[in-house]
Amino acid sequence: MKILLALMLFCLPPACFAQQQFEKVDFYKIMDKGDVKAVEDELALLKSCEVKGKMGYTGALLMKEADLVKRPKRKLDLFIAGRKLMETALLADFENTEFHFLRLTVEEHAPKIVRYHSDIERDKAFIISKFKDQSPVVQRAILDYCKQSKVLHAEDLQVL
Repeated sequence: MKILLALMLFCLPPACFAQQQFEKVDFYKIMDKGDVKAVEDELALLKSCEVKGKMGYTGALLMKEADLVKRPKRKLDLFIAGRKLMETALLADFENTEFHFLRLTVEEHAPKIVRYHSDIERDKAFIISKFKDQSPVVQRAILDYCKQSKVLHAEDLQVL
């Protein structure tokens, strides 16, 4: 019996043992059009992975989830938790352009009652100045966001 079990495990493809990895492309798709389940799945993935900037990504996802849930108390709790994580991540790594971009996307759509709009112009200027230094995935996410943004435009990035 032990030999049979050992043979079965040996014959399984390596993909069966592979842990799912955090992918920025998937993260940005979820931030753009994800539903509650997709956000929760991505949060679970982030929790199980070692990712540089985990706190900032988690904060952004929590604020995204706050936008999607129905109950006002849950919305506020998620938003506050996400905001704390995002601001802590920015304090730890202020030069991280991705975090400035993620904060801008949240600030631009945050309800006035949460008072999370004070850094929009500063984040916009930071993103514009560092855009060309970003990975192609992040550049694509920023350009895609520009199509719907009232604050950040592709022309600002000098990309045509």
